[in-house]
Amino acid sequence: MSILSWLTAKYYDKIMQDAETKGLKEWRTQLLRHATGTVLEIGAGTGSNLECYPQTIKKLVLLEPSPHMRQQLTLKLSANNAYPIELLDGKAESIPFPDATFDAIVCTLVLCSVKNMGKALSELHRVLAPEGKLIFIEHVAAAKHTTRFKWQKMVEPVWKRMASGCHVTRQTEAALVQAGFMIEDIARQSMRGVPSLVRPTIRGIAIKC
Repeated sequence: MSILSWLTAKYYDKIMQDAETKGLKEWRTQLLRHATGTVLEIGAGTGSNLECYPQTIKKLVLLEPSPHMRQQLTLKLSANNAYPIELLDGKAESIPFPDATFDAIVCTLVLCSVKNMGKALSELHRVLAPEGKLIFIEHVAAAKHTTRFKWQKMVEPVWKRMASGCHVTRQTEAALVQAGFMIEDIARQSMRGVPSLVRPTIRGIAIKC
């Protein structure tokens, strides 16, 4: 598993390059302009969002549990940012900050891989300030009763082992509402440049109620 994690981190940017070029980078840029104040990014990975943050934010905290991903991310950090950046080892299910610490939380292609999505969303809700923004891009389950959804269910057990615990059948939008978020803005679109099983996506902004 450690070898797989190392390989994933080392080649993640190359694996995702086609998707980034075909629209994912534009999605990141459009959404992250809404980040303000003190910002937390969970599952920061190799730092794909770094260049998309507005220079007007006050502070950015990056939470990433994989040492291999943190190593790749560190190479992208710059001392020339207009705001301080803090990189921490940590998981979304247990965020080491007090209640209502952050004005915005960024979560891109992360909730598919957390072990307990309900607990992770509860933690995000806890550390987000009242009326704070959860900015998200997530691949999700296809519409039920479709052929793609049937394939997702069939392939998911093997896919999870190959893709570092990634789930392809999660109902993330419903989970956000159940966790106490109000969906302020959402777009549902196919992510180009990736395998068919992970193309259905949702992206937008949810507000802490």
